[in-house]
Amino acid sequence: MQRQGQDPDGDAPPKRAAPAPRRPPKREPFRPGQFLREVRSELRQVAWPNRSEVINYTTVTLVTLVILMILIFILNYAFAKGVLWLFKT
Repeated sequence: MQRQGQDPDGDAPPKRAAPAPRRPPKREPFRPGQFLREVRSELRQVAWPNRSEVINYTTVTLVTLVILMILIFILNYAFAKGVLWLFKT
């Protein structure tokens, strides 16, 4: 019974007053200089790829792109021929 919010006697606990609504925290004014300093600080923490990594990532991306283009072309051609054969136009 205690888990359900009741006393061992079976009586309901007294009602609590609703908490007062909280005010949102006061926002600081936007400062472009501070923003740019923080951006620069964050960019210094980035692990930038070196030249060989960029070349490898670019090669993988282009090869994947070509393979997907060929696959989509083949599927598109096959479905077009299949639909034309199905409706015999």
